[in-house]
Amino acid sequence: MSHAASPFSQKVRSGALVGIGLMLLGTFLFSVNDVMGKWLVATYSVGQVLLLRGIAALAVLLPIMRQQNIPIRVPPQPGLHAFRVLLSTLEVACFYWAVTYLPLADVMTYYLAGPIYVAAFAVFWLGERIDRPRILAIGVGFVGVLIALRPSPATISWPALIALAGSMFYALLMITTRQLRDTDDGTLVLGQMLGNVIFGIAVAPFAWVTPGWLDLAGLFLLGIVSMAAHACVNRSLKIAPASVVAPYQYTLIVWAIVLGYLAFGDIVEFWTLVGAAVICTAGVVLLLLEREAARRGRVAKDIEEPVLPQA
Repeated sequence: MSHAASPFSQKVRSGALVGIGLMLLGTFLFSVNDVMGKWLVATYSVGQVLLLRGIAALAVLLPIMRQQNIPIRVPPQPGLHAFRVLLSTLEVACFYWAVTYLPLADVMTYYLAGPIYVAAFAVFWLGERIDRPRILAIGVGFVGVLIALRPSPATISWPALIALAGSMFYALLMITTRQLRDTDDGTLVLGQMLGNVIFGIAVAPFAWVTPGWLDLAGLFLLGIVSMAAHACVNRSLKIAPASVVAPYQYTLIVWAIVLGYLAFGDIVEFWTLVGAAVICTAGVVLLLLEREAARRGRVAKDIEEPVLPQA
């Protein structure tokens, strides 16, 4: 009997490898986006950065949606979509506000705890059941956040609290996105970019700085890089199981440390690194538990992302 891999298993393996590659590329592009954002908010307000970033992203996204015949209209569940847009705008505003004062790796550590918060919030928000291993993993993740934050009158700071609030908004954003999983990616990203533009129009005039040509190019490039990163990550999750590719998102902390040092001379403190390691470990454990739950429940219903590449 031949032990050669079947065409099906080869396609599965190929899809997983391509998915991992796209997740790594998307994660790197998000890291580049973060570095560019930190550089720009040193001169321009968060509102102005979001405004020009959103305009650039829409200039790329709208023609793509038209080419793919994705209708631009008010989607079903407009209230939930509006809430998601609000959460998206708040989390990205908090991120850029926090990196104005903190090293990239510090802010990214708090944001990487997002999946931990999702697992905890989903119990109350979505009514999902939770077992003892997940409770333990969530508890370990929260310990990691406390290690990184080191809460005390001497160490706590407003920028750290802003980053922590942003990570909470990010977790709620992921939960609402899960509730809107049937909505196409283009519509979801369109809402996020429109939220950026509306927020920017509202607040940017109060601290407007006319950019030079180089900075204007950087502000528009910020939107394009962000769009490319979203495209890579979304495509990765469509061609490979989330449990396979999602752990690679934790390379964000590596890039944040490396690029933060190279671009800004940021030195990450020891306890931030320890907290980041604990958070990443807890996040990977949660992903493995989700994969096992999906494997057990696959016969009953399709609850994992598709494995094979889509046409």
